[in-house]
Amino acid sequence: MSAAAPFTVLIPARLASTRLPRKPLADIGGLPMVVRVAQRAALAGAAQVVVAADDAEILQACEAHGVRGLLTRADHASGSDRLAEACEQLGLDGDHIVVNVQGDEPLIDPGLITACVEQLQLRSDCVMSTAAHAIDSVADLANPNVVKVVLDAQSRALYFSRAPLPWWRDGSHPGAPALPLPPAPPALRHVGIYGYRAGFLRSFPTLAASPLETIEALEQLRVLWHGERIAVHCSAAAPAAGVDTPEDLARVRALVAAQAAL
Repeated sequence: MSAAAPFTVLIPARLASTRLPRKPLADIGGLPMVVRVAQRAALAGAAQVVVAADDAEILQACEAHGVRGLLTRADHASGSDRLAEACEQLGLDGDHIVVNVQGDEPLIDPGLITACVEQLQLRSDCVMSTAAHAIDSVADLANPNVVKVVLDAQSRALYFSRAPLPWWRDGSHPGAPALPLPPAPPALRHVGIYGYRAGFLRSFPTLAASPLETIEALEQLRVLWHGERIAVHCSAAAPAAGVDTPEDLARVRALVAAQAAL
């Protein structure tokens, strides 16, 4: 399913990576990872898919496989800052919808991209959209690397946190599990995909960082701190995991090889 209005997918790509050096160019079934991400994103029906890179080597790899790329500054503090520059280079209209797809998501579901676009098309009260899914394990609820999001009645984000939220008070009595899963509504895991209106994305780097953002190390809290709203699409299942480590890369390579053998 494609969204009704034209939209752009931007993919931030940075050559340096602490846990997996040269990650965007990692080979997966004969293609650089960032190219695989772009090919998956194109299936969502975007008007254009553009890689916003910090190094000419990434652009060369993209060009070799027919993927459009832009060279952006190497000193950006975040992917959002990089995409804000890309919006300027592309001259996107302020109401144009942009989806930020991470460059380490070679198995991303195109439907998740479309869902973020549709959220913004339907929600004029929101400047951003993102996604989440229900947490079904106590380990994930307790894991600070699993970001949680709490919603209001209109499926807008109230807060993002690394803490186990919401806290089920009555389930935390003596003898109960240390961190019981709360009843309905379930705890939600935030998925790191973002839709923006281009005008807001361009303005994002000018917003002062919030104290909560600094404490939690979660950039999206800056948006809520300044009184803006984020619409959240809740998917029925967890999306495919991204690539952060050599072990993740080996797993994805195996999955792609198995699919190719079918």
